[in-house]
Amino acid sequence: MKIDERCLPYAEEMKTCGYCAEGEYLAVFGIKICELPATKLYLFKEQSHRGRVIVASKLHVSEITALTDAERDAFFADVNRVANALHTVFHPTKVNYGAYGDTGHHLHFHLVPKYSDEEFEWGGVFAMNPKRKFLSDPEYAELVAAIKSAL
Repeated sequence: MKIDERCLPYAEEMKTCGYCAEGEYLAVFGIKICELPATKLYLFKEQSHRGRVIVASKLHVSEITALTDAERDAFFADVNRVANALHTVFHPTKVNYGAYGDTGHHLHFHLVPKYSDEEFEWGGVFAMNPKRKFLSDPEYAELVAAIKSAL
């Protein structure tokens, strides 16, 4: 992750941020897929919504307003690129987008494919971590490869 003056208020937090430190902190919830121009892309381990990913800024900032116009545009270009890949690979009825971070101050978006033919959470807000569906390592690797190929 880039470190500049906007990240300094969070310097201590960055040491344990899954998106910055990765390693064991990332392994709790995600698997790194790749880096894009402005972001890093992670597969969310809990796969109740097949294809759920997280697009995290390469800058450890809390708010989108901390980005310059060019950085914001690059961030959303990456989000759009990932959404297109999810539509290509998984054919969801809709992709939901969530940006939270009340306690963790790293700008990121959850991209959550939703399927109208599945009852789980269709027509409602997705749960942050429903802890319903986890995959085997080969199944995770297959999803990562499919998403990478569509990028």
